[in-house]
Amino acid sequence: MAVKLRLQRFGNHKRPFYRIVAADSKAPRDGRFLDIIGTYEPIKGTVDVNSDKVVAWLNNGAQPTDTVKSLFKKFNVVNK
Repeated sequence: MAVKLRLQRFGNHKRPFYRIVAADSKAPRDGRFLDIIGTYEPIKGTVDVNSDKVVAWLNNGAQPTDTVKSLFKKFNVVNK
């Protein structure tokens, strides 16, 4: 099972809100997930992430999507 760290969309029309989750790569975008890692609010421009969970999932072989990777870089979540 390939695990991805990716965004799961919530919120209303034109007011998006995302959860950053660890999910099976074959699961639907808003479907089943393994763990909630944090949140991202693009309207406010904030990311709230549990960095211990991020490091644990990355050490277990999870791959972040391009968007999540850029968010981690932009908000300095993981120093690698």
